Amino acid sequence: MRSPRIINLKKFTKPSGKLLPITFNNKFPIKVKRMFFIYGKKKYKRGDHAHKKCSQVFIPINGKIKINMKYRKIEKSILLNANRSRSLFVPPKIWSSVEFLNSNSLVLVLTDYEYDFKDYIETYKEFIEFQKKNK
Repeated sequence: MRSPRIINLKKFTKPSGKLLPITFNNKFPIKVKRMFFIYGKKKYKRGDHAHKKCSQVFIPINGKIKINMKYRKIEKSILLNANRSRSLFVPPKIWSSVEFLNSNSLVLVLTDYEYDFKDYIETYKEFIEFQKKNK
């Protein structure tokens, strides 16, 4: 099982603004098949589920977010800030939620799997059972 990891994106800054390009080459951790945006309000959470097969990359666009993860008896939180050029790779089989630390936060999520409701593990109890079966 792969572990979550920070991805540092190269940012270019000029007096006129900033450019944060994302190149989908062999160094990018996934082959992107889907993308979506998650909008959030301060102190609210989204997600709170796991995926059986889908990997995700979270890129903060506006504001600050915290990604909370649970896997293999590990609990970990990663802070992401739109002012920095960091993103987070989250492989499948990891329970995760996105917590919004600012009003009007915006996160871009890139995935390597098309939407499939059957890929979701929606309850934490189901996630524990899935982990026991898939060691």
